[in-house]
Amino acid sequence: MRTLVTGAQGCIGSWVVRRLIEQGHEVVTFDVNESLARLEMISSPEIVAKADRRVGRIEETETVKKLIRDEEITHIVHLAAVLMPFCQKNPVQGGLINVIGTLNIFEAARDLGKQTRIVYASSSAVWGPTDEYGEGPLTEDLPLKPATHYGVFKAANEGNARNFYSSDGISSIGLRPWTVFGPGRDAGLTADPTLAMRAVARKQPFQMRLSGHMDLQYVRDVADIFIQCLFSETPGAHVFNLRGEVVEMEQLRRMLDEIRPGAAQLISVSGPEVPVAYRMSDEALVKTVGEIPRTPLREAIVETIEKFEQLG
Repeated sequence: MRTLVTGAQGCIGSWVVRRLIEQGHEVVTFDVNESLARLEMISSPEIVAKADRRVGRIEETETVKKLIRDEEITHIVHLAAVLMPFCQKNPVQGGLINVIGTLNIFEAARDLGKQTRIVYASSSAVWGPTDEYGEGPLTEDLPLKPATHYGVFKAANEGNARNFYSSDGISSIGLRPWTVFGPGRDAGLTADPTLAMRAVARKQPFQMRLSGHMDLQYVRDVADIFIQCLFSETPGAHVFNLRGEVVEMEQLRRMLDEIRPGAAQLISVSGPEVPVAYRMSDEALVKTVGEIPRTPLREAIVETIEKFEQLG
């Protein structure tokens, strides 16, 4: 068994690589360069040394196909993508990376002529704004109304995954994170809760650029859920919501002050709400793959701040 992790330089990717190697799996990483700086930040040198690094671009079809074929890949965690602000500014390049890159992964798996298991990152951005959905929980059977190019790209990936199963038998699970936080999260607008925690650890002022509610999901839990889905034997092309704990940003500011008194004087909140509904249900995920890790929010925040305090 040999697992490929695309987008291994990212926050979730770094944690997936770490947790897979800790469990004794062979891991090949694929990204635009060899740097694994986030993995180095969260892991021991021994863990980092076991990552088998490969360099290339996810949107280059033959590069991806050759990698998966030559490395005899049996399992794939596909995380390579560019985030919402990039896609809004550069929709063509964003589409090449986020959509064509995902098609390359599925087509390469199909060409192997065997059952290569794929778990990929979709996104809660496939939902529209909160007022599009009323007061009930968001379940996977509700209509998708993405309000950004990024969300549209992720919805397209979900549809393409279903087609690869129906036509070629490639089983997959797509997961829809909301705001992933924790050590290693430093990019994108929804990185601001983590950046606020880092600022508290450093006793530095920080203004969060978003207000309103976010569903905060601890990165270690998210990585473990990706791995749990990777080794699930459930056939089909599934897509599941991820759910953490919904918190209003002023409430988070108060929580930080309770954990580290004086934080409220350092952290401020302003800006718009994220145009994505946040009341997601994960009942379908749990029903399919079993109970999933859920670190209590306060505990996860404390762990994150303590890690940043150790790093200085």
